[in-house]
Amino acid sequence: MTDLQDLVDRASRIVFFGGAGVSTESGIPDFRSQDGLYHMQYKYPPEEILSHDFFFRETGEFFRFYRDKLIGYEASPNAAHKKLAELERAGKLSAVITQNIDGLHQAAGSKRVLELHGSVARNTCLRCGKKYGLEEIRRQEGVPHCSCGGIIKPDVVLYGESLDDGVIAEAIRALRSADLLIVAGTSLAVYPAAGLIRYYRGKDVAVINLDPLPLPSDAFFFQGKVGEILGRIKA
Repeated sequence: MTDLQDLVDRASRIVFFGGAGVSTESGIPDFRSQDGLYHMQYKYPPEEILSHDFFFRETGEFFRFYRDKLIGYEASPNAAHKKLAELERAGKLSAVITQNIDGLHQAAGSKRVLELHGSVARNTCLRCGKKYGLEEIRRQEGVPHCSCGGIIKPDVVLYGESLDDGVIAEAIRALRSADLLIVAGTSLAVYPAAGLIRYYRGKDVAVINLDPLPLPSDAFFFQGKVGEILGRIKA
């Protein structure tokens, strides 16, 4: 039986495609599990709150949810983030493609991280374009404002907004040149991000997830938590 270590050992251009399940072991809630954000009760559904239209219509309510549920924690990289950074330093991993916005891959030391949905670490004034870090959003109360008076918007992709074309193009290039694709901690339910894996041209696909995913029958499935499984791999 082929194990994950065998797949990693024979690969030289690994691409990792990850979702919220990669960060749950760091204490960050996911969205679609039984205890995820989409099952919590709010005045508005989380899908509506995290939309472009809602941001401009109910900006204060957006930031109340955003601070409470998306940046209201102190999280550190877990074994999955650390192992991916180690694989990159060893020359085995060519890119991390992530749907997460928490910045934990970079905190663990990964260099080539393609953030499909942006990052909470980057924020931009809608009036003058001035850039801010996460601490400015945490420092202010209510709707954060720039020194010029404009609203500061997180550089995260909300529902109704398009993914960054440059990030998409780089992700496609990485997938097309990879010889091992590891898909982990994702339901593959969010498009267009989930559709990117169709650009992978290699033979081996490894899936690390609590539940099976709709991938080819010859994909290797490793059931469990991402950090626990990846953490056992030797670079």
